[in-house]
Formats: sequence, structure tokens, C-alpha cells
Amino acid sequence: MKMRVKAAAALAALGLLASSSCGGSGSDSSGPVKLSLLTGFTGPDAPAYRALVDAFNASHPGIRVSMDVQPWDAIGQKLPAAWATGQGPDLATPSFDPGAIFNYIKTNSVLPLESAAGDGDAKINASAIPPAVTKAFTVDGHLYAVPANLASVALYYNKAMFKAAGIARPPKTAEEFIADARKLTTGGPKPTQYGISLADHQTIQMWPILQWMNGGDIVGADGCATVNSRASVQSLRTWADLVRNDHVSPPGQTGADADTLFSAKKAAMELNGPWAAEGFRKAGVDLGIAPVPVGSAGPVTVASTAPLMAARNTGHKAEALQFLSWWTGRTAQAEFSKKSGFPPARTDLTVADPAVAVFAKGLPTARLYLAGLEASTKIDTDAYAPLIGQITRGAEVQRSADTAAKTINGLTGCKN
Repeated sequence: MKMRVKAAAALAALGLLASSSCGGSGSDSSGPVKLSLLTGFTGPDAPAYRALVDAFNASHPGIRVSMDVQPWDAIGQKLPAAWATGQGPDLATPSFDPGAIFNYIKTNSVLPLESAAGDGDAKINASAIPPAVTKAFTVDGHLYAVPANLASVALYYNKAMFKAAGIARPPKTAEEFIADARKLTTGGPKPTQYGISLADHQTIQMWPILQWMNGGDIVGADGCATVNSRASVQSLRTWADLVRNDHVSPPGQTGADADTLFSAKKAAMELNGPWAAEGFRKAGVDLGIAPVPVGSAGPVTVASTAPLMAARNTGHKAEALQFLSWWTGRTAQAEFSKKSGFPPARTDLTVADPAVAVFAKGLPTARLYLAGLEASTKIDTDAYAPLIGQITRGAEVQRSADTAAKTINGLTGCKN
């Protein structure tokens, strides 16, 4: 009995292997080729991904893709070992972090995609995908992923609160952004209304936008920290002072906290992606969506994307590449945008929906957070998020930034 219990536990721990191994997916002599796809999309946009898979299956009778959805943390724990040993699904979105691709490149378990490159929906047209994305998914000259989705962050604002404060339109410049955040904060040190709802951890990062707007950054092209540069410290100090002295936002919020505050009509602005819009509307927010205000460094925002990859050991390489080519094609991306509210993952499509168009407009100048850095997750959790948490609670900005820079350089191997 004990042996059977142990064996069952072991099989449960490898649940995704049992459900879809690379060697196990396939077809019989009379049926279509079967491909397994593993993702972690469980939010309000989940039906849009399923609809896209269904559309592929309907238009490709010789291939049948089955989509398995599991929590992101479970995928992160199981998929690296599965793919490294030739098991697991044919296709996967392993994480919403673009840097996750390094886990699979190191073990030689992800399929390079150059052989599928080209023009048209039957090929992966990398030139139609924003350069920041293809750069993040290209390592040592090899393209290893396509975007499962693509979005930029825009400025959400509560129209009713703006009207009550006598503000006629959303801010267009960094100076107006700061002034509006102050004006929209009411109630003194214990606000009854916050000007903006900022998150600093367990979130798509908002603070890099505040740095990039005025020429600051976190890590340079050489892998060395720039978070303690003059421009970076200046922008960090400006917004840290707004939080701790002007009380424009509560410090220490997670992404969920920030969303809840805005949904509850206790904050007038928030930086967020298209996935948040439907929830805010359902909460009764008089919602406006505008581009991120422009600072001295020109227009910029954060881009968000999740890598979609094929296993190197898939038994159906041609069909897997065909699926990735179709997924990033014009037809699929136009349909996905309509169903999900995300902008298309291509720059050559026109977006009719005005709200979605705001996010699409931001893509050409959007930047991925810590893109191309193998240590991106550790930099966020061990250096950057703690830095923002410290300075919004009163820590001296330059000293805290210097400490964060040392941690970053240790993680990237920078010797400067």
C-alpha cells in the first residue's frame, strides 16, 4: 500500500508529463496530427486564447491542438524538467515573463524558429512584430519564441473624478501628470481619494515608466546597473516624494491592491494594461484610457508579452511551426484583438476599437522590462521591487539606489 501511495504521488508530481508528452502526442493513421499546448492563461482573456485554438483547428483539419491550462507557478516548476528530458507538451507558454526563455535555452530543450521565418500567414514574419519583442526572444542569433500576446501599458483615469477636480482632459506631459496626481489627492496625510494607484511588487512594473519618461533606466545595454545614475535617481526621487510627502498613492501595493483601489473609486489614475479594462467597467468606474504622458525622453511605456515556444523534441516539428506561424499571422491576430481587447502582436494591422487603439499606439515606443537579461526575475525581486518599497517609505533615494545597483551588478556579472 505504501509503495502504491508513493508511486501515485510521483505520478501526480509529473502531472503535465502524463497528460501530454512530446513523444505521446501524435495521430493514428486515420486522424489528424495531435499537438498539445500548455498555458497559464486563466484570467478574463482566457476565452480569447481558446477561441484562437478552436479557429486554428477548424481551419487546419489535419492538425488538432488541445490546450491545457494550469497555474503559472505549476508550469514553472514542472515544464523545465519535462522539456529537458524530452517529455511535456509540444507547445507552451511557460511564463508571462519573457526572460523565462533562458531556462529552456540553457537545457537545449526549445526549438529555434528561423526555419519558419518569412512573409505571409504561413510563415513567422518577425519584421511585423515590434523589434523590442523579437530582440527579447532572440538569443545568440536564434529566435526561440513568438508572442502569445502583446500589450502596452496606458493611463487609466476616472472621468468623474477629473471633472470634479476641474481637470478637462488626461495629462499629456510629465509635468501635467505630476500636477494632476497632486490635485486629485484629497484628504491630507490620510487621503479619502488618491491621485494615482501605484504598485511596486507582484505586478507588471509601473515604476520603470516613471524613470524612462525622463531618461532614467535600471540596467544598461552592457548589463551594468544604471538605476543609480543621475537621471534615474532624479526621477525616482520625484515620485518617491510624491508618494511619501504628497500621499498621491499608498506605498507597498501589489498589482492586485492597486487594481482594487482604482476599482473602488478611491484613486483617480492607474497605469495598467488592456486586461484590466473590463473589470474596471464592471466595477462602475467612469473609465477613460489615454496614452502615458510624455516626459523629456519622449514617448515611452512598458510592453508586456508572454513567450510561446515549441519543444525541441516535439514529434511534429512541421505542424508545431505551422501553428506558431498561423498564431502570429494577420488573420489570427486581428481576431484575437477583437476578442481579447489586446492590441495585435503585429504593427501592420489597423485597430478600430478606440480603447484598444490606445494600447496599439504605444507599442512602437514600448519597452520590455529587463528584457534580454537572464537574471531578470531576480533583479526584480531582489533589487528593484525592494528599492521602490524602501524609497516610498522614507529611505534616502541615492543610497538605496546604490545598494540596488550593487545587487544588480552581482546578478548580471557586471564588474564596473
